[in-house]
This record gives sequence, structure tokens and C-alpha cells, in this order.
Amino acid sequence: MNEPPADRTELARLIRERRMTYEEFAEHAERFARDNGEPGTLSVRHLQRLASGQRADGTPLGPVRPATARLLERVLSVEIGTLLGPPILPGRKSLPDLARTLGNARKIGPEMITLLRDQVTALRRLDRELGARVAHGEAQAKAQQVENLRVHSLTPTVRSELGRLQAELCTLAGWQALDLGLLSEAWTFYEMGKAAAADSGRPLHLAHVWAEQAFILIDLGLYKEAVAVLENLDTRSAPGQLRAWFLAALGEAYAASGQVDDSRRAFDAAAQLPLGDFNPHGPYVALNQTHLARWRGNALARTGDRDAINTLESAFRNLDTSFVRARVSLQTDLAQAYLTVGDIPRARHYLKRAAPTAEEIGSARQSARLNALAPRVLDASRR
Repeated sequence: MNEPPADRTELARLIRERRMTYEEFAEHAERFARDNGEPGTLSVRHLQRLASGQRADGTPLGPVRPATARLLERVLSVEIGTLLGPPILPGRKSLPDLARTLGNARKIGPEMITLLRDQVTALRRLDRELGARVAHGEAQAKAQQVENLRVHSLTPTVRSELGRLQAELCTLAGWQALDLGLLSEAWTFYEMGKAAAADSGRPLHLAHVWAEQAFILIDLGLYKEAVAVLENLDTRSAPGQLRAWFLAALGEAYAASGQVDDSRRAFDAAAQLPLGDFNPHGPYVALNQTHLARWRGNALARTGDRDAINTLESAFRNLDTSFVRARVSLQTDLAQAYLTVGDIPRARHYLKRAAPTAEEIGSARQSARLNALAPRVLDASRR
């Protein structure tokens, strides 16, 4: 792996700031280009030349192809001239760039906030139906764009609205990164989301970011730490649907840590809350009776409970088919549940249905679960 050397350009500094190697950044840029219809390409070697500010023989770089320049500008939300210029130390933005950015932030008003929110809604639908492989690049770019506007906004009400919007974007981009297996990137997005939520002055948005970040801890096997994070959140003011979401998240963490009775109680409490009670200006969660049953079934399957099958099958029958990642997760849970009770044909059935879709949408998270289940199913079928 080629680690970025001492910063010679702003491009090199930004790559290092993101804790990415040149290979990782080039792969990310190529994926962004594919997902967003950008014609530009970026090989590792070309990226190294651009970041160093010179050719391999030490001579100055020539003009950058317009398609490549546009790709870099979209990925990093920085103009190409600035990217190829000297690194900008934190707090040392050039005066013309700073004045321009402050001017852009001043243009943000209610109509622009509505436009940005509509774009987030469209991104959610894209993510729901096509998965993170298609939607992540755009969500990542939008989160960076709103971050840049927020930190340069001097109007408290606008800055608060941008903070709320960015918190939503960061939870979306963070969950996508988690699904893609990019845990460090996901963590960074959630940290960005915390700062944005704090700027918004909305405690429930901040609690929601903390709660989603706890799933990274679960994926890392840090179950007790995830439980501690979720137990310490103050969600008493949340409306019914959001409160149920927090309880279900805690229920999953309890199940992962082996606290079976606590998990059951958390899901029982969630089931008693009115899921139709929600605040349209609060954190976005997709939670109805079917999604709550799916979530409970996941926890039951994780703990080896035989009740998981009926719960999951019911959720599978009622699940909105547009939730493609949720469907793959549900099929994976069913494969695990049927394997637990020794019904190998049904386990193999759901395994075969889930694997191609997980690959298609780029769900490294579900693919890892399926890859772990596959040899166990194969071994059981040979007995």
C-alpha cells in the first residue's frame, strides 16, 4: 500500500486527512465516477503524480484533463486549482476561497434548505432501492457539501437547519459505509454527524447519531461498549416511533452481548409504543410493525431462539420489497435461524437468495455473514 508522503499539495493533505492510502482513494474515486455517471478516471499512478505536484522525472505537471478535474472536485468538494496548490493548514484557508465560501453560505435560505432536504429524501430512496454501492458516493459528496456550508454560515437559524440536515446525511453516509465494510469511514461520518447535531441544538438528533455509531461497536465485537453507549442515551423526550427505534437498537446490542432477557424486555417495550407517533422534523427512522418484527427476529436468531423463524417469516411476507438491503438482511437472518433448528434445505434456500443480491448492492456486511454461514450449511448438509 502507498501511504501519502509529506503533504506537497492540498490534494495530498486531504487524502491523508481521510486516513486513506492512494489505492483506497483511487478506488473510492473510481466507484464515485461509476455511481454518478462521471466520465473521469483516476489511476493510482496518476493520483500520485497529482498529489506530488510533479511528474515522475521531477518536471512540473501539465494541465489536468477536465473530466479528471471535475471528478476530483466532486469527490472532495474543492476546486482543482486549490487541490493542486500548496497544502492549506487548518484555519489557513486562502482569503479569496474563504470569502467565496462565506458568500455561498450567505445565500442559503428557506428555499435552499428545502431543496437540500428534497435531495436527501431522493438519496434515501436511491439507497433503499439500489443499495450503498450506487448511493454512497453521492451521499458522501452531499455530506461534505453541507458541512462546508454549515461551518461557514453566520446566521444562527440557517446554521441550525444545516446542522440538522448534515446530521441526517452523516447517519445515511455512515450506515452506507458500515454496510460497505468501511468501518473507519463510517466512524468518521458519525463523528461529523455529532458535531452537526450539536450545532443544530437538537438533542434527539445527537442521540440518534450516537445510537447508529454503536452498531460499529457491535460489528467490531465490542458488545458491552455498545450496550453502554445505548443505555446512557437520554431518549425520554422522543416520540413513540423514535423511542421504539432506540429500544430496538438497545435490544439488538443486548442480544449481541448475550443478555437475552434484557433483549426480550427491550423489544417488548418497543412493541408497546405507538409507531405512528413521530415528528417529521426529528431524526429519520424507517420503523413500522414489519421492520420492528424484522429487528426482533434478528435478535432472536442471534441468540439461537427457535421463535426467530415465525417472527422472521412473518416479517418477510410483509416487507416492502423496495427495501433491498433490509430484504437481504432478513434472508440472511432466516438462513441462520433455519440452520440453528437443523432445517438445512430452508437454510440453503435463503442463503442462495440472499448472496447474489448482497453482491449486487455491495453489502460487504451481509456478504460476510453469508460467507460465514455457507460452510456451516454445507457441512450440515453432508451429515
